[in-house]
Amino acid sequence: MIHAHLTAAPERSRTLLTRARTLEAARQELDRDPDSSLGDIAEAAGVVRRTVYGHFNGRAALMEGLMEEATWALRKALAAPRPPMTDAVTELARFVLAVRPVGDRYRILLRLAPQDLGADRPTEVLPPARDTAEAMIGRGQRHGAFLTGIPPVVLARALEGHLLGLLDCVNSGVWSDDGTDTATAALIAMGAAGDSAAACVHGLVRPDGDAA
Repeated sequence: MIHAHLTAAPERSRTLLTRARTLEAARQELDRDPDSSLGDIAEAAGVVRRTVYGHFNGRAALMEGLMEEATWALRKALAAPRPPMTDAVTELARFVLAVRPVGDRYRILLRLAPQDLGADRPTEVLPPARDTAEAMIGRGQRHGAFLTGIPPVVLARALEGHLLGLLDCVNSGVWSDDGTDTATAALIAMGAAGDSAAACVHGLVRPDGDAA
């Protein structure tokens, strides 16, 4: 019994690694060519097509696997420790800089998931980020940093649409950004002055491109 348990653990580990490698290959291949087949993805992952079907019984299941990965990555980004809150503009800038890499990594889902999983599925991963943004915007409104007269919940939805729109522009090739312009645009959309928004974002980004 103990022997069976010891042999099962490495096998499960290999299975999980193969699944993760397949999902990573799928993300890259679909980003390169949205019409990539499961055979193309299997080849990119270095496995046979039968192995892909052993983990995912079709394109929709594969897409659902990517959605689950994106959900986990977003929750991880939101849970990461942050410096003590300073002003509302800086707080929202840090938030956008933290979640934008997740959106960029999985942005192909904006185009493909609706057709494979339904129109609403991509937005089902967003409520935790939406709630966080809403709280930040509300604090900013109370301190006069963001637009007033519009409920925070509405501005949070507007911010969400703004960021998703920019990611879709990356998909279509009309926008390229390391995150700084996206964060600056987000602050301006919420009502921050352009010069101060840009200065805030650039003050948070280290020379290596990571957020401070």
